[in-house]
Amino acid sequence: MVLEQQEWSPGQKVGPEIPEIFRDSRLRSVHWRDLVPVGRLEIVFELALPAFWLALSLAAARVHWYLPALASSFLFFLTGLRLVHNAFHSALGIGRGATDAVLGIMSVIMLGSMHAVKFNHLRHHRLTLGEGDVEGRSAEMPAWRALLFGPAFPVLLHATALGHKQKALRAQVIGELAANVIWVSMVFDVWHVGVLRYHVIAMAVGQCFTAFFAVWTVHHHCYRTHYIARTLRNRIKNAVTFQMFLHIEHHLFPAVHTCHLSALSQRIDEVAPELKSKIVF
Repeated sequence: MVLEQQEWSPGQKVGPEIPEIFRDSRLRSVHWRDLVPVGRLEIVFELALPAFWLALSLAAARVHWYLPALASSFLFFLTGLRLVHNAFHSALGIGRGATDAVLGIMSVIMLGSMHAVKFNHLRHHRLTLGEGDVEGRSAEMPAWRALLFGPAFPVLLHATALGHKQKALRAQVIGELAANVIWVSMVFDVWHVGVLRYHVIAMAVGQCFTAFFAVWTVHHHCYRTHYIARTLRNRIKNAVTFQMFLHIEHHLFPAVHTCHLSALSQRIDEVAPELKSKIVF
C-alpha cells in the first residue's frame, strides 16, 4: 500500500503531519476491534440495500411516477455510497476479489470509476483536510460554493487518480471509465429505454452533488487538529441517513463497518464526549 493510501487510528506512531487527534491518549482505550467483523446477514443486507432502492426507483420511473422515483434514486445513491465506502476500507467481509467486483459493478451503475474515488478517499484519510487532500477540498468552502464546485469534483477525482504513477490503478480507472462510455452509449444510442435514460441522468446529477453532501456536510468548519469531522446523535436522523453521518467515528476507526458505527459512537462518547459537539444537522 502506498503512503498516500495509509489509514490512521488512535495509538499508532504518527508523524507531525498527522492530525493531533490521533495522538489523543483517551482514544487508545476505546475497544473497536470486536466491531470490525461482519456477519453473513449483515453482508447480505449491505449488498441488498442499494439493490432494493435501485429496483424501486426503476419501477417508479417505468410508470412515470417521477417524484417517488427521484426519492428512491436519492436513497439508492446514498446506500450505494455506503456500500462502496465500506468497500474502500475492505470492510464488506467478502474478500478482496469480490470487493473489487463490487466496485467495478457500482462504477457502471453509479457512473464513474469507484477505484478512482477509492484512491482519493484513502488519501483523504491520510491527509485529512491538509495539503493534497483533493477529496476534502470543498470542506473549506462556503456551502453555496461547494454546491457550485459539484460538477468539477468528479472530474478532479478522476484526473488525480489517472495522474498517479501506479499503473495498476490507472488501468482500473481507465477500464471502469471505458465501461461507463459503453454503458451510456448503449442506453442513449442503441436501447432507447426511457427508464435507463432516467437512471443515467439521475446518477449524473447525484455525482454533481457529492462534493456538498458527501464532503462538505461532514467536514465544514473542521480542522486538522482535534475536530476533523462531524457526527450525528439523533437516532431517527441516523436511521434515515443509514448511519452515513457518523463521520468522526469513521475517521478515527475506518476499519469499522458503517453498521457498527452507532455502537462505536457510544464508546467514543464515554472517553471524548466533546467530539459529538460538531453535529452534521
